[in-house]
Amino acid sequence: MSKLILIPTPIGNLSDITERAIESIKDVDLLLCEDTRRSLKLLNHLKIKKQFQSYHKFNEHSIVEKIISKIQSGIKVGLISDAGTPSISDPGYLIVKLCIEKDVEVECLPGPTALIPGLVISGLPTERFTFEGFLPVKKGRKTRLEELSNEKRTMVFYESPYKLYKTLTDFSKYFGLDREISISKELTKIYESTRRGTIEELISDYENKKLKGEYVIVVKGLK
Repeated sequence: MSKLILIPTPIGNLSDITERAIESIKDVDLLLCEDTRRSLKLLNHLKIKKQFQSYHKFNEHSIVEKIISKIQSGIKVGLISDAGTPSISDPGYLIVKLCIEKDVEVECLPGPTALIPGLVISGLPTERFTFEGFLPVKKGRKTRLEELSNEKRTMVFYESPYKLYKTLTDFSKYFGLDREISISKELTKIYESTRRGTIEELISDYENKKLKGEYVIVVKGLK
């Protein structure tokens, strides 16, 4: 039956892919990939040959209608991102929204995402939290941080190695130096690590350092 299937892929350790995800990749007629080079490595690892097409934030607006037309013609389309669950800080929202508007069936498989393990191992409250993803780089950044300065729930952010120190210095201004924080790097990978403490205690660890990997930052809410 024709549909769109969102298929989560491992955030690092390839053993984390589910049997259902593998079967779904085999079953779809067309696989949409955020980065075809990275996806090809996964497909080769799984020994799967599949027709695939690039689908990312730079082309999704121009091709999404054509993709939906293909689904309406009777094919099954899968969507994967570079890592984790599509639509979570990755392309996916637009095509899901339009599929729903056009009465096209959408299915999403459960699977890996970095925010949950980062939150759980932080040691900070998990019963109520807000996922903020990547902060705006310029426009809207100050406004967002001002809004979050009064947030009482635990906050979860994603950050690249290039902007980590700047983000931490911004946090010190809006959240205070004594706010509890956890920073996880390269979750599920060989060099996975987590540092916990106050913003003041951790900020110096990342000053003038050449950083690599992807980071999940968890910040305790306002008391």
